[in-house]
Amino acid sequence: MANKEQKLLTEFPPVSTEKWEEVITADLKGADYQKKLVWKTAEGFDVRPYYRAEDLEAVRHLGAGIGEFPYVRSTGKCNKWRVQQTVTVKDPVSANAEALKAIAGGAEAVGFVLRCDEVCEEGFGKLLKGIDPAAVELTFSGAGAASAAERFIARLESEGADPEKVRANFVIDPLITRLSLKGAFGCCEDGSVCFARIAELVKRGAEYPRLRFTGVSGHQFHNSGSTIVQELAFTLAAGHEYVVKLMEAGLTADQAAGSIRFSMAVSSNYFMEIAKFRAARMLWANIIKAYDPKCGRSEKMFVHAVTSKWNLTVYDPYVNMLRGTTEAMSASIAGVHSLEVLPFDAAYACPTEFSSRIARNVQLLLKNESHFDSVVDPSGGSYYIETLTRSIAEQAWALFREVEDKGGYIEAFKTGFIQDKIEESANRKDHNIATRRQILLGTNQYPNFNETAGEEITEKTVSRKACNCGCDSCGCESDKGDCGCGGNSDGDCNCGCDDCTCGGEGEVKTLKPYRGGMAFEELRLRVDRSGREPKAFMLTCGSLAMARARSQFSSNFFGCAGIRVIDNNFFADVEEGARKALSSGAEIIVLCAADDDYAALAPRVKELLGGKAILVVAGAPASMEELKAQGIGNFINVRSNVLETLKQYVADLGI
Repeated sequence: MANKEQKLLTEFPPVSTEKWEEVITADLKGADYQKKLVWKTAEGFDVRPYYRAEDLEAVRHLGAGIGEFPYVRSTGKCNKWRVQQTVTVKDPVSANAEALKAIAGGAEAVGFVLRCDEVCEEGFGKLLKGIDPAAVELTFSGAGAASAAERFIARLESEGADPEKVRANFVIDPLITRLSLKGAFGCCEDGSVCFARIAELVKRGAEYPRLRFTGVSGHQFHNSGSTIVQELAFTLAAGHEYVVKLMEAGLTADQAAGSIRFSMAVSSNYFMEIAKFRAARMLWANIIKAYDPKCGRSEKMFVHAVTSKWNLTVYDPYVNMLRGTTEAMSASIAGVHSLEVLPFDAAYACPTEFSSRIARNVQLLLKNESHFDSVVDPSGGSYYIETLTRSIAEQAWALFREVEDKGGYIEAFKTGFIQDKIEESANRKDHNIATRRQILLGTNQYPNFNETAGEEITEKTVSRKACNCGCDSCGCESDKGDCGCGGNSDGDCNCGCDDCTCGGEGEVKTLKPYRGGMAFEELRLRVDRSGREPKAFMLTCGSLAMARARSQFSSNFFGCAGIRVIDNNFFADVEEGARKALSSGAEIIVLCAADDDYAALAPRVKELLGGKAILVVAGAPASMEELKAQGIGNFINVRSNVLETLKQYVADLGI
């Protein structure tokens, strides 16, 4: 019997990287290594197919333990993130009831989106009735956040609350919610009034160390189409700008840094998101260290994560549950302070009790069933994750330095640097979605053929011209112009100024939050609301294997526009296929065969159809130019811009 202490791996000789590369090169059989196996990320660096121990030699942040500077692994000794649910306050009583129900259902943190008229003394008392701020962390955002901070502190003082136990955050964020989303601070040109107000609140709440008054809504960069590196760099730049401006307003570095609550999105890019949060903690710690803080707590990044709104879709919405689950896994593994999983219907409706419960339960399952909260930084030491962390940190730091060289966040934004970078990234993403280089399941690939939009889906829901308030509840009753944050009224500025009269937008180009699937959704909704039911008939013939493959591709292609698909197994006789195609009433006939078959089949089918339907050839055959010369001009294949092609066919159908 083998010795229990025997290490089996010692029986095998080590294999060098060179040997691995030789085997890979042989298996590729002459194919380009870089094109086949190296992933070129949108963030500006390459990801190799595998990593080995020697790759960690260049990783400088290794060596620090759990809860040790630079906090790349964690800011504490445990991973007990808080489950958050946000409630849009339309009236204090119903919002309170919804919050209490969420707490009873497992929420450990509650967010309130406030408008100016919800923060009167009586209403504030009703809003917090039965909620213990020592047991449940509270976050106030929206136009009433600054007023809520004053009333909350007064309430704590009158009740004699324990300063060490009360946890609350006030998302006063003039840099992003005003300058970046509206184009101006509103209360003043340079934002000094806003920063002075925040500084006053920090001093007023100095007795309560777990109150944070400055919000950095970094998730808005992601929701506007940024890359992961851009989101991180610009979030850090905004956070640093707050430190500078608050110190100018009379706070110490410890007070300024300690007042900040970061909020960042977490997308479905699973490993990259884990690495992003690790890199974020490391970079923020080094930024604050330069100010020689007296308290180590100041260097620790306090970060809330929210699942991606950019990824949400209105068609096949239950897929949003899967997206939210993987995103929540990334955030919890990365070690965030709190996390909110957006309900699957958040893109098009006020979340229901069911969708809110499912969103909470995602996190409860990760905690209570999978025990993700029992391990701190489980990805630490992974060759891949550590290398990703380094790469993201390097790229984000370089971009952060560019912002600083331009004078900081405010100056960089006013000159358009930040917006232009994000717009460039958003345009690339839009192109990748249109061409299926990036997949949104159920929207630009594998749609539900039988689905039609319900009454809750409106033109405004799928239009990028809809409300640009940037609030977390945007989409609720959007057809009525009420997204829950005050719409475009004077009450949506969230700048923290005393006299909120800044309802207009400034002259600076702003961020434009949107969802990645909107262009496909807008097209499909147009078809759904047309009062017609256009059909695409799959005429499968020639080679059986290729006919079925082309039919599946084409069905998914046209289904993305809501065009009803009539699929067929196979027609041995092309004349029979053409007769059935015409008798079906389909406006589009898709010829599905092998490339070599098209030279003979396509002209014959064109003749049989007699111009009574649009003939489309599925593929890119060598005979394409010859066929075009015969009047056959419609082809679809993997190189097609799916969105633009579908738009043209829908227009040809007169929709």
